[in-house]
Amino acid sequence: MVLIARRVASVNGAYSRIGRLQRVDPMKEHRHGRSQRDRKTQLSPDAERLVTASLGLASSGSRVEDRFWETHLGARIEKLLDSGHAQAVLDALERLEKTDGDAYGSLVEATEAAAEQALIEHDGQRYEALLITAPLIAWTRFRIPSGALGADPVSVLSAHWQAHVLARETRFRLVPWLYSLDQLPRDFAEIRRMTRKLGQSVLSGQTPRLDLKDLPETAEMLADTRYLLAVVVVPAGAPMFRWQELNEPQTSRAHCLEAWELQGRPNLESALAGCGFELLLPDAYHVNLRESDRRIRPYGIRAGVHFLTHALVLEPDGLSAAVAAFGDGDIEEYRIGISVKGRDEVIQGIIWPLLGSESEDDEPSPLDLIRSTFLEAGVTDVQVWNETVRPDFCEDCGAPLFPNGKGEIVHPEEPELPGNGNPSGDHFH
Repeated sequence: MVLIARRVASVNGAYSRIGRLQRVDPMKEHRHGRSQRDRKTQLSPDAERLVTASLGLASSGSRVEDRFWETHLGARIEKLLDSGHAQAVLDALERLEKTDGDAYGSLVEATEAAAEQALIEHDGQRYEALLITAPLIAWTRFRIPSGALGADPVSVLSAHWQAHVLARETRFRLVPWLYSLDQLPRDFAEIRRMTRKLGQSVLSGQTPRLDLKDLPETAEMLADTRYLLAVVVVPAGAPMFRWQELNEPQTSRAHCLEAWELQGRPNLESALAGCGFELLLPDAYHVNLRESDRRIRPYGIRAGVHFLTHALVLEPDGLSAAVAAFGDGDIEEYRIGISVKGRDEVIQGIIWPLLGSESEDDEPSPLDLIRSTFLEAGVTDVQVWNETVRPDFCEDCGAPLFPNGKGEIVHPEEPELPGNGNPSGDHFH
C-alpha cells in the first residue's frame, strides 16, 4: 500500500518548484572529479545566449522590449528543443535559478510556451496548436484507476469540451487515455514533439500513433491526479477557449468550469469507480500541472486520515501528526508524519510542497492550511517542529523520511491492522 500522498521532488528530484523542469542531480555532480565539475560550470554558447535574453526580459522597461526578448527567446528555445539540444535550456535554467529569480521565471515561462504550443503550416495556412490537460483530483481507500478510455466516453467528453469549454471554431483531439502524472511526457522536448504530432493529426484527419501500451506503471496513492490530454488547433490568432470569444455573449472561466463539472462528472464516474474526484478546468499543459499540484495537497491529508481510521478502526482524534519544514536554506516542502496517538512509529508520510512563490509570510500560511486541513479531518493533535531540516531519504529505497513526535526523522512503518497479526516491521512505501 502506498501512503505517501504526492510525488513532489526535493533537491535531488526530477522537477523544480516552478513547473516540471529536468534538473541535474546534485549527488551525481558530487561524484565527479574536480576538473570535470569546473568544466561543467562553463555554459555552452546557446545556454549563455538564453541567460542573456532572459536577463534582458526580466529587466525590460516596456512592452516593446518585452516582445523583442520574448520573440528571441521563443525562437531559440524552439530550435534547441527541435534539434535535440535541450540540455542548453536546462543548463541556462539551472544557472538562473541560482543567480536571478526573475530571469529564471522568464526563461521558465518561455520554455513552457515553446514546449506546449506549436505553429503548423497546413495547406498554405498557419495554425496554432496548444497542448492542454483537464486534471481530475481523485481520492480513494482503494486504487485510483488510469489507462485506456473507451471510444464512447471519449466521444461524449469531446462533445462537452466543444460545447462548453473550447471556442466554436476550434478543432481538437482528445487522447483516449486517463493519464497519471508518471505517464505524462516528462521533458520539454518530448512535450513539444507530442504537441506537434497531435496538432498535425488534427489537421490531416489521421489518427496519430501513440505508444500508450508502454507507458510507465502508475504509483498507487490514496490521493492523486489523473489527466485528460488533448491538443487544440485554430487558425493563427483565433481564440481557443470559449471565454476568449469577444463577439459572443461573454462567458467566464467560472461558467465554463460549472458546465464542465455538470456534464463531465456523470461520464467519468465509471472510469473512476470507487473514487471521489474534483474536476479542474481544461487549460494549458503547464499551468494545469501546477494547479493540480496545488489542489491535491489537502486531499492527500484527508484521504490518508480516512484510510487509517477505517483500516485501524479508530476515530480521527486517535491519530497525531508531526510537521517539519525541509529544505536547504529556504523551505522547499513540509513533511508530515502521522502516528497512532501515544506511539512513536510513523505509519503514514505526506509531503506538502511549497509551489512557486509560496512562503510562511502568506495569509493563510502553508502551516495554517496544514493545521486547518487536519482539524477538518478530525485530527486535533498536530505538532510542528521549530527548525528547518535538510531533506533526508532512505538509503535502501530512496523514499523520503518523515518526522515523528519525538523529534526524529524516520521511515514510515506498516501499522498493525486488526486481524492481520503483526506486520509492523515492514516499510510503508
